[in-house]
Amino acid sequence: MKLPPEIEFHRDIRLLVYRPRGLIDEAAINRIIGVIENLEAATQEPFNRFSDTTEAHEIELNFRYVIRVSLHLRLSHKGRAPVKSAILATDSTLVHYARLLALLTEGSSIKVKVFQDRKGAAQWLGVPIERLAPAATDRGPAE
Repeated sequence: MKLPPEIEFHRDIRLLVYRPRGLIDEAAINRIIGVIENLEAATQEPFNRFSDTTEAHEIELNFRYVIRVSLHLRLSHKGRAPVKSAILATDSTLVHYARLLALLTEGSSIKVKVFQDRKGAAQWLGVPIERLAPAATDRGPAE
């Protein structure tokens, strides 16, 4: 399966990494959900997720959509093996929506946690921090 440039799948550590840039809107969220659902169907094995939203600079979402997506995730993942979804967010709006997602998926097999640094996310996911860092070619000159 060919993945969009903002998505990596590390089979060896069972981790999907999503790095949206610029705008995060309903279309972007629908795309990543579609990729996750296709990978789940193809691999038939659980995998954790890491979303690095630090390069997202515009958010066009609303509460109704986030609630609908959260319920969809709960229902579509019912009866499956537990997975972790770490969200790296520093933008206050994204932090707010990510916390809402975490709250609404609570009690399901998808455990969502919001982080403001990679180290905490790496520890929680049980993966080397280097695997969560953007590739050198993705980094800007200031990093």
